Amino acid sequence: MTENNSSLNPNSLAFIALANEYCHALENIFDYDDRQAFIAEMLRLLPRLYMSASDIKNTDNTDSFIDSYLDENDYDTVRGNVSRMMADEDIYLEVFMDDMKYSDTPIGTSVSENLADIYQPLYNFVATVKDATDDTIAEAIIAIKADFDTYWGQTLCNVLRALHSIYYTR
Repeated sequence: MTENNSSLNPNSLAFIALANEYCHALENIFDYDDRQAFIAEMLRLLPRLYMSASDIKNTDNTDSFIDSYLDENDYDTVRGNVSRMMADEDIYLEVFMDDMKYSDTPIGTSVSENLADIYQPLYNFVATVKDATDDTIAEAIIAIKADFDTYWGQTLCNVLRALHSIYYTR
């Protein structure tokens, strides 16, 4: 980021810091002593990310977008590492999927895929704002908020529910 952040509000700065912290946690997953420690960190970060993203003001600018910096191999590495950490606790039943309305059978999803699906836009966001001008950062914040509203916010809520269950009932 540029040294002069005066035009960025505190909510934007907090979100940038949280997005970076989340990405760092997934990139360094094996620094955690065990699965419980990793889940505890996710239970600490995910609600804060949700609240911080929710506090970003909506704007009418729908032309903002974030370039993709994360390649498929890096995404798969993060997903695979989380899957290894979660082991037999990776898969859970999902009820907030559109297909569930028409299904008689449960639909499974994974903690690892959900966390990687949140990681992807946040990684791209952090890569965009790093060393960027305030105007570029403001545009990236508009884009990440729109993506939160339509996609990764629901994913965050879903995986948070699963992680809560694993952490507090096992």
